[in-house]
Amino acid sequence: MITDVSKALVVTAHPDDVDFGAAGTIASWVAAGIDVTYCICTDGGAGGVDRDVPRSEIPGIRRTEQIAAAKACGVTDVRFLGYLDGELVVSHDLRRDIVRVIRQVQPDRMLIQSPERNWGRIGASHPDHLAAGEAAIQAIYPDARNPFAHPTLLNDEGLDAWTVREVWLMADANPNHWVDVTAHLDTKFTALDAHASQTAHMDDMRGMITQWMKLGAETARANGIDLPADAAVEAFRVVSTG
Repeated sequence: MITDVSKALVVTAHPDDVDFGAAGTIASWVAAGIDVTYCICTDGGAGGVDRDVPRSEIPGIRRTEQIAAAKACGVTDVRFLGYLDGELVVSHDLRRDIVRVIRQVQPDRMLIQSPERNWGRIGASHPDHLAAGEAAIQAIYPDARNPFAHPTLLNDEGLDAWTVREVWLMADANPNHWVDVTAHLDTKFTALDAHASQTAHMDDMRGMITQWMKLGAETARANGIDLPADAAVEAFRVVSTG
C-alpha cells in the first residue's frame, strides 16, 4: 500500500453507499490529513420507502442527506453526476464523467465499489454498484492516465492525464486489507443516520452494521491480523494501479 497519500476520491453508485461500506475508513483518512472527495453517480431517485413523498423530491432529499453524512466524516467536496438510479450502465459518457472528476481532483488513491458480484453478500452487488465499479476502474485504467482518451476533456477543459496509484474496492468477495475503525464507529453511525430516507425505517440498523463489522474482524483474524476482541472492521481489496 502507498503511504504518501494527500488526496483520495470515492466513486459510488448511490448516496449512502460509501457510508454503509466505508464511513469509518473515510473518517480515519480525514483524521490523518487526507483530502477526500465524493463522486456519486446516480440521483438516488429509486431509493427510500415512504410512498407519501413524491418521487420527484427524492433526488434532492438524498443529495442533502449525502452532503450531511459526508460532513459528519469531515468531507466537504461532494459531487453528483445525476444518472438515473436503477438504470446505471457502463457507458462512454459515464467513464468520461468519472475521468473528468479524477483529472480535476488528482487523487493518489480511489475507493470504488467492486465490479464483481459478491455471492456471499448479494445485497452489496446491486446492478448499479457493479456498473459504478466497472466504469470507475475503466476510468482509472486506462482512461484517466491516457491523454488521448476522452480528448474533449483536454482540448476543451484543459484537464490533462492523471494516474491514480492505488484503488480500494468495497464489498469485494476477496478482501486483502482490513481497517479497524472502532475509534470512528460513532461517526459511521452519525453518517448513516443522516440518510434518514434510507435508514430511519430499519428496526436495528446499528445491530446489522455491527454484525457486518464483527464478521470483518473475524475474517481479518483468520488472515493473521491481530485485533482487539471488540474491534469493528471495514474490509477492502487493495490493488496497485500506479
